[in-house]
Amino acid sequence: MKFDPPLVTATLLRRYKRFLADVELAGERITVHCPNTGGMTNCVVEGAICWLRDAQNPKRKYRYGWELATTSTGHIAGINSVRANALVEEGVLSGVITELAGYSELKREVKIGEKSRLDFLLTEGEQKCYVEVKSVTLGMGDGVGLFPDAKSERAVRHIDELVQIKRLGDRAVLLFCVQHTGIERVLPADEIDPGYGAALRRAAREGVEILAYRADINELEIRLSRAIPVLL
Repeated sequence: MKFDPPLVTATLLRRYKRFLADVELAGERITVHCPNTGGMTNCVVEGAICWLRDAQNPKRKYRYGWELATTSTGHIAGINSVRANALVEEGVLSGVITELAGYSELKREVKIGEKSRLDFLLTEGEQKCYVEVKSVTLGMGDGVGLFPDAKSERAVRHIDELVQIKRLGDRAVLLFCVQHTGIERVLPADEIDPGYGAALRRAAREGVEILAYRADINELEIRLSRAIPVLL
């Protein structure tokens, strides 16, 4: 996925109100949109280089959106959580995610039950594969990445839904989209959300497939490149 136009380099000054950040761009202090509702732990480093997307739309309240951050360990993280699904879709269609090859149809935002949705449904004839995507940006150093970065009942509910899908006979996959150049393995963040870790291990025992793919990231493009292990 290429950034078009290429991203603009700035200096991060602060993040606040969840959706806003102040940066210094070309000697001027401006406010930009922050497309991430999470805690962004270890991704907010005041005074560090960041990269912005220029919307080139005069009607937008904030012309620039924050896309990439320099982390506390000096790596690059893609902080736009909306990108995760697009990266996974691109990885499926290009064949990079080899475990999800061989399906002829891909549907997005598939309704499950009355109130919930999963990110993708892949089909080939009568075969169905449901996929839920989670974006990982919490790097702890030494190649370790954790999910989630805050307690999430919604994320646990998605795991439970995948378990039910597997029990009914369809394929169920939880895929961690790792937007962090310093992460080499993913673990559940038990100290942050022990319930999530317990649910993830239970799902693995039930046959839900747990995958992680890491992205290559620079100011020109971001794309999933290779699988990394998930340690339960």
